[in-house]
Amino acid sequence: MRFLQRAAAAVMLLVSAAGIQVVQSGPAQAALPTAAVALGDSFVSGEGAGDYQPVVDASGTAQAFPGWSAANSNAYFCHRSANASVFTASLPGIQQRFNLACSGAQPADIANPASARAEGRAVASQLDQLRALAQTHDIDVVLVGLGSNNTQFTFGDVATLCANRFIADAWTGWWEFWAYLKGEVPQRPCTASDLATDTEVAAATTETTAALRQILDTLAEVDADGTHQVILQTYTNPLPPDIAPQYHDEDGRTDTRDKFRALGAERYAAGCPIHRASLAPGQVFSQNLGSLVKNAYATLAAERPAADVRVLDVQRAFDGARLCENPGSPAGALATPVRVQDGPSGTFITSLSGWDKIGIQRAANTCVTYFQTCQESWHPNAAGHTVLGQCLTGAFAAAPRANVTCARNADGTLTIS
Repeated sequence: MRFLQRAAAAVMLLVSAAGIQVVQSGPAQAALPTAAVALGDSFVSGEGAGDYQPVVDASGTAQAFPGWSAANSNAYFCHRSANASVFTASLPGIQQRFNLACSGAQPADIANPASARAEGRAVASQLDQLRALAQTHDIDVVLVGLGSNNTQFTFGDVATLCANRFIADAWTGWWEFWAYLKGEVPQRPCTASDLATDTEVAAATTETTAALRQILDTLAEVDADGTHQVILQTYTNPLPPDIAPQYHDEDGRTDTRDKFRALGAERYAAGCPIHRASLAPGQVFSQNLGSLVKNAYATLAAERPAADVRVLDVQRAFDGARLCENPGSPAGALATPVRVQDGPSGTFITSLSGWDKIGIQRAANTCVTYFQTCQESWHPNAAGHTVLGQCLTGAFAAAPRANVTCARNADGTLTIS
């Protein structure tokens, strides 16, 4: 916008110098304030980072916290955090920042109201929100986190699957499992195909690519000066390839034994209720999400060679500071621990010591009925978003169409390359 105004002024000066009378019908249009915008799902909305702001719903009403027993479709549960990375990054020249992402968002929510699908939240499409913002701001940076939720699989379902299997295995003996539960919750560790098959990842890539194409098309229509960079962020795993030795066993029992309640309680308290054998498949799932984003980028870069689209790969941004990677977890971790409530009480359960399987089932059912009571689990926390903001700073400063990798070093510093 500023370039166009300067160019117009130069033309006016040349025309006047040629002796042609210039008639101004009014004052020159003021430059719109520059803006950075976050679009996508929970990993950019700030889920887990706290300090959630009111969210305008589809009817135009700002929704503040409605209470834990409210409908999960309430717009507030988009959980747009003031601590999200789009706000913590250093973005020179950007005057204002906006978070239009929504926890649980899927590719379809980019162009359609989230309420148009099952379990969606009552917000307008993210592109409609972007169009409204473009009326008053010059969109210069768009951070997009998209792909972990889709019609094939969702991050929440994957996390719930593996955590529930571990808890069922820890608290329920094999004979109880078959006699009373009739095999309703498998007790075996997760495998890579349990989380997402190659076919599902391919379908999710197609969905995500189509949504990203819609974002680029809309920006081309509404951005005041036509100049903007789009940063596609990958995902970081909240769990390490293996947990610290102190979480391997308790009371002489590992997670390969039948019933290991003390170990189950220990890992839950530390934030990582999961079989060790599930960690490697979880890494594969995380890598697949990264490949999904990169493959979508490759398609769009080939289609639109002039577009300034870049990849911000953050898969290693939490190295050395993941849940249960060090003693004393969750303290010092960059992700939120798994936490549930015993009813929509607002009080998170931090210890399962002494709980029986009936109490465990009650808490698990609370998460199912009131998903907002546990949706922060295994997301970047406020400290994690500070790190992601530093990664975003590096991507913003990189050359156009660059692929940027952000990795955490052993001393806590970041290498951005």
